[in-house]
Amino acid sequence: MMLSTDNKTLAESKLIILYILNKIDKPIENEALLKLVLSITDMNYFYFQQFLLDLLKTNYISCVTEDNVSIYSITNSGKEVLELTKNIIPGLIKFKIDNGFKENLDQIKNEFSVTAEFEPQDENEYTVTCKIVENNKTLFEIQTFAGSSEQAKHMVDNWNNNANVIYPKILEILSAEYNENKGYNSDTNK
Repeated sequence: MMLSTDNKTLAESKLIILYILNKIDKPIENEALLKLVLSITDMNYFYFQQFLLDLLKTNYISCVTEDNVSIYSITNSGKEVLELTKNIIPGLIKFKIDNGFKENLDQIKNEFSVTAEFEPQDENEYTVTCKIVENNKTLFEIQTFAGSSEQAKHMVDNWNNNANVIYPKILEILSAEYNENKGYNSDTNK
């Protein structure tokens, strides 16, 4: 495939990436996403990276970078665009994505997963645990209290759907300097 090919081919390639991200429905590392894309279609590594940049610029996907590893997920805008344009993706490719890489997908989901669960302590107390696990190693875990099952469910849903936004904010706050008079300052040079 040439990057200078027609707009339909470029749009199709970007939609394939969105379709895969939507199908996975969890954040995924760059390398794992590339493996899935290559298992479906013949795409050059450099074009793949350019398509990711284009999708980031349009806010159809989001990216969190940790320890020089980029982790991508589809945004709500990306889901909306995909829903409106997924008929551009050839049926055979959709079939391959839907059925052809289940084994690879299960392996990748196990390599990197965002999870949350809640456990009742008594009638009005719940412990909510939110995690990010990669290769069976816990990268991040936080536990908090919820005063009702509704609040606990909301926290779990919020983490599962928005960990890619929440996690970097937590890290930023934890890494910031705290001044009693001014609050948190993420710019530690001041």
